[in-house]
Amino acid sequence: MGKYKIIYERDACIGAAVCVAIAPTVWELDKENKAVLKGGSSKDKNIFEKEIDEKELQINLDAARGCPVNAIHIIEKDTGKKLI
Repeated sequence: MGKYKIIYERDACIGAAVCVAIAPTVWELDKENKAVLKGGSSKDKNIFEKEIDEKELQINLDAARGCPVNAIHIIEKDTGKKLI
């Protein structure tokens, strides 16, 4: 289990693809030109989550910071602290 959680709001995505450019092993674009969180799970079609560990943290922080609409959030699971 990862120490951190990515929370991605698909509805907010405008398809700028900054996340894909920064972290193509984690993100890709779908047919609608919206980001897809590879390996992410969802209880609905708009909010996706994925647990990550320390080694995956920096690249995902960079991807989240690059998102022009703040659709990507990184949460520290133990504390609930929102890093982005």
